[in-house]
Amino acid sequence: MPSQITSVFARLTNAIREFTIAQRTVSIIGVAVLVLGVVALGMWAAKPSYTPLFSGLSGEDANTIVEQLRTDGVDYELSNGGATILVPEESVYDQRLKAAAAGLPSASTGGYSLLDSMGVTASEFQQNVTYKRALEGELATTIEALKGVKTASVRLAIPEESVFVSEQNDPTASVFVETQNGVSLTADQVQAIVHLTSASIDGMAPADVAVIDAKGSVLSAVGVGATGGADQQASDYEGGIRSAVQTMLDKVVGVGNATVVVAADLSRESGERVEETFTAPEGTPALSESSTTEGTGAAGGTAAGVLGPDNIAVPTPAEAGDGTSSSSVVKNNAVNKLTESTTIPSGTLTRKTVSVALNQGVAKGLDLNDVTDLVSSAAGIDAARGDVVTVEVVPFNGAAATEAAEALAAAEAAAEADRLAGIVRMALIALGIALPVIVAIFVFTSRSRNRKRDTREAIDLADLRNTLHGTTTEAITTPLRAAIPTVPASPLLVESSSADRTRAEIDALASQDPQRAAEFLRGLMDEKQRA
Repeated sequence: MPSQITSVFARLTNAIREFTIAQRTVSIIGVAVLVLGVVALGMWAAKPSYTPLFSGLSGEDANTIVEQLRTDGVDYELSNGGATILVPEESVYDQRLKAAAAGLPSASTGGYSLLDSMGVTASEFQQNVTYKRALEGELATTIEALKGVKTASVRLAIPEESVFVSEQNDPTASVFVETQNGVSLTADQVQAIVHLTSASIDGMAPADVAVIDAKGSVLSAVGVGATGGADQQASDYEGGIRSAVQTMLDKVVGVGNATVVVAADLSRESGERVEETFTAPEGTPALSESSTTEGTGAAGGTAAGVLGPDNIAVPTPAEAGDGTSSSSVVKNNAVNKLTESTTIPSGTLTRKTVSVALNQGVAKGLDLNDVTDLVSSAAGIDAARGDVVTVEVVPFNGAAATEAAEALAAAEAAAEADRLAGIVRMALIALGIALPVIVAIFVFTSRSRNRKRDTREAIDLADLRNTLHGTTTEAITTPLRAAIPTVPASPLLVESSSADRTRAEIDALASQDPQRAAEFLRGLMDEKQRA
């Protein structure tokens, strides 16, 4: 390897050796977490992305498709109780084509595809029934697309058109919905199903749709609408008023010292009102005008009168003066006509009552009239409509509050115990993971320390040997070397390490002249300490 890389690794190794036990423990745990994270990320990246192949399958179709996937060696996953099959994204289109070639899935609701197989010789009855089945299938497929809906079935009752009846019945529909496990349809979803079905059929009103779930509960009834619709509106309205009044009273008398009950009467009837108003414009000329004048002879006279020349009856002056006449005038004036059509929905507020109870212990200095005015303003009370507000001061029972506080404290204690148990569990797991690492670090540190001590001793012995035999201490070592006989070389000393050889020389020196050897070693130690 290049010298630069070798030096970098050497410096890194020296830096790691200088770590304390705590630093090494933290470093090893960090490296382990990093390695686990890299492994988990690699496994997640290597896992293929799954895409739904088919959803809402029957058990028979799901089994057939799974057998086809096993034959082709394609990985798959099942969800929604086996009704949905997931395959890798790169295989989804190929498997769909193979399933379509095999006629899968075979179970379907039909839809408008039923009209494709209808021949030209089909009777009118067959055409009507097939068209109704197609509508039912399309509606069922659309409803199944709602979140939480597992399967849906729609049945339509469409009356036949006839010219021999004066009044024709409105079409009705019944919808059966099966939801997924643990899922319940909300009021908004029921309303969506009702309006979706009614808007798909000509002449069908939302009140003509019935919705039933798999539990047998009626979610929407024909002629009534969504079950509990008016009750839900009343409950929502009462909740809003109660929240507004309660918030205000909590600021006035304190939390827990007032309770509010709101009762709202909502109309369940709906209808339509048509009003026509006629007004005459001022200064506008008449559209048309006609006059008639009529006259008659005197009473008792003859119609012929007096014969004149050529036998022509000529009225006498007296008779002409006694005749009567009448005239009449007919005018057609312009008239303004205004027609108003008003739809009255259900849920109109007819009456509202608000009852407020104040705690006697904190309401001594309050004026009930002021509190009543505040409640009336906050609740939107209309006296003309018959709304009523009642404010009373009563002693509150504190037993329930005490029990609730005790229950809350017990729940908090249980939650704290669970939290501590979780912490202890995690600590035990961490200790079980870290203990072998700590033991390994301790063993490694002990061995490294022993190696360092041996190395230091060898270095000290080597320094001592070099000092004894070096030129810088020639004046001191010459008398010793002259006084001490030469130690014969033995095979053991030749084959031993330098540290052992140096130690043997020092032992031989000490055995020949212990006093001088001790003084020399003492001086050497003093020099090293001063250095």
